[in-house]
Amino acid sequence: MTPRLLLVVALWAVCVSCTGSEGDSHLRVQCRAFRYPIAIDCSWTQPPAPNSSRLMSFITTYRLGVAPEGESRPCLQPTPETPRCAIPEVQMFSLVPYVLNVTAVHPSGVSSTLLAFIPEHIIKSDPPESVHLSPIPGKQLRIQWDPPRSWPFPEIFRLQYWIRYKRHGASRFQKVGPMEDTSFTLRPVRPEARYCVQVAAKDLLGYGELSDWSSPAMLPIPQAR
Repeated sequence: MTPRLLLVVALWAVCVSCTGSEGDSHLRVQCRAFRYPIAIDCSWTQPPAPNSSRLMSFITTYRLGVAPEGESRPCLQPTPETPRCAIPEVQMFSLVPYVLNVTAVHPSGVSSTLLAFIPEHIIKSDPPESVHLSPIPGKQLRIQWDPPRSWPFPEIFRLQYWIRYKRHGASRFQKVGPMEDTSFTLRPVRPEARYCVQVAAKDLLGYGELSDWSSPAMLPIPQAR
């Protein structure tokens, strides 16, 4: 992109807010591609309008590119009052940013917030699921897990994984990764020690962020005989 376009994108990505003449109802908008490339999911929060019990409604649109004359399409909401929407059919590997426009309609007026982003920059899958530990002979611990169910095509858009683990009573985790398999053998483990294990995922090509860590899996290691 040209330096001028980069500057425009940077300014739009700060969430520029255009508020009505009465009051300030600034939206806090965030988007995340946890089911890439099927959709981008966006949500927002907003301080309640003062002296009003009416529900606020929202109009949400998006376009590809920062030019104002670009074609706008609806960001899909369950209802006008729902503070979230989804952008379907993501255009992959485009250097042109998406621009989301969320307009809040409230008793004191109308306020709009713009957010620009590149889909690959906001990829963050949900944590891996069904983390399972199995002791095996030779002071070893087998760790197995599944990709997050919200990740649409794990066989095509593969994930890489990290493991962190520690013995009960230890102050710090030790980490292993990245790896593509959904299982790993930890060795050696201490007999009768209790281990806490968690797994995190990230897009195989390195786009976006590491997921949150999975729920911890724990299993005491029996005394070897």
